[in-house]
Amino acid sequence: MPFSLNRREFLKDMGLLGIGGAAALGPIEALGESWSDQAGIAPRPPWVRSVDKPTVEIDWEAIYRFDERNTVRRGWSKYLDEETFTRLNTQRGTIIYDHSNAGKPGYSVRDIALYKASGIGSDQSFLGPDNVTTPEEGGIPRWEGTPEENSEMIRAALRAFGAATVGFVELDENTEKLIYATDPDGKEVVISEEQDVPDETEEQRIIPKKARWVITWTVQMSQEGMTRCPTPLGAATTSMAYARNRAIQSRLQGFLRGIGYYGLGEAQTNALGIAPAFGVMAGLGELSRLNRLITPEYGPMVRVFKMVTNLPVAPTKPIDAGIFNFCKSCMTCATYCPSGSLSTSPDPSYDTQGGWNRGGVKTWYENALTCRNYWAETGTNCGICFAVCPFSVKDRALIHSMVKGTIGTTTIFNGALAELSRNVYSSGPMDEPQKDPEEWWTLDLPEYGIDSTQGHADA
Repeated sequence: MPFSLNRREFLKDMGLLGIGGAAALGPIEALGESWSDQAGIAPRPPWVRSVDKPTVEIDWEAIYRFDERNTVRRGWSKYLDEETFTRLNTQRGTIIYDHSNAGKPGYSVRDIALYKASGIGSDQSFLGPDNVTTPEEGGIPRWEGTPEENSEMIRAALRAFGAATVGFVELDENTEKLIYATDPDGKEVVISEEQDVPDETEEQRIIPKKARWVITWTVQMSQEGMTRCPTPLGAATTSMAYARNRAIQSRLQGFLRGIGYYGLGEAQTNALGIAPAFGVMAGLGELSRLNRLITPEYGPMVRVFKMVTNLPVAPTKPIDAGIFNFCKSCMTCATYCPSGSLSTSPDPSYDTQGGWNRGGVKTWYENALTCRNYWAETGTNCGICFAVCPFSVKDRALIHSMVKGTIGTTTIFNGALAELSRNVYSSGPMDEPQKDPEEWWTLDLPEYGIDSTQGHADA
């Protein structure tokens, strides 16, 4: 009689369906036996629960449309005196070469060259390319589908274009506030009830009020690359994600034009609206101690992007996967932050750190100014906090799924699991790469340094 053991029997024999495993993870579905079917979201284990409100507390009355130029990314100089800004800005442009000449690990000529080349990519724009034939121009009717069908279609297209996870937000009186009032170019972003078609002028970018939906997606970053932060290799990983997205955005805009609709995207990096906020509202992840998005599938190893469209889609709900609660006791990112820019308070707060924080959300606001100043010391964009997050660990081993299931269903082991992660996966110096930068050049990595099946049901 040939040996035969199905998955359920195997897990039962291993004790994973017994009292201990069931108490921590719930039913067999917690290990991937069945999956959700929410339109637009890749299948997920049931410890990733859809909820009506995000796990982070929001005071919508205190939320207003933010001027993107007040972020430290764009407004660094306004938070420093002129002498300090000039010194740091000049230093940031030359320090990587100083580190290279000094023989600092991770700053070799090839490391720097990879970093400088990784951001090269396609152009991006608010209105998108106009060289795709519309259905009207081709003499055929435009696509007509239900919101659910449209969500599935957009997810399929975005995955083909290179996105990781996809979600959708409907614009209402609250979520409209997540669209920037003024974008990085200094243009006013107008949501117009009078105008039926989008437009762009010297002073304004105009979104018709009829465009009521936001497509939100993530682009994976290489875990192997990010563990080499804060060197140029780590920074190259971030630049590559943004460069890849410029092509993804243009392709999505072209696709929407080709089926008879429009997509209004980012005119440049981190424009249009607040990316982590849309990611949270779309259910792609939860807000974290980083004050950034952490996803169940990839942890913080993603960048988040968004596009406003007039194609009706089915909104996806926020999630509770235990991530925000885990951040309360973990503190690994704050412990490892070389500039001390992340909060070590056990509890989130409405208190902001400076004009770069808009407020209105009960979270752990970062000191973006000291963070940015530290970038000038490294010549890169740091990223250590992303690299050491316990959710950044590769999840191919069964134990990682079990840990995520435990975090998603109970908080009593959070402190112990965070300590275990620090000891096993982030045991390197707190202000240096967690892995050897030279070793990266010898690894047999997949395309873009990422595993595009990680986190998916059919992986």
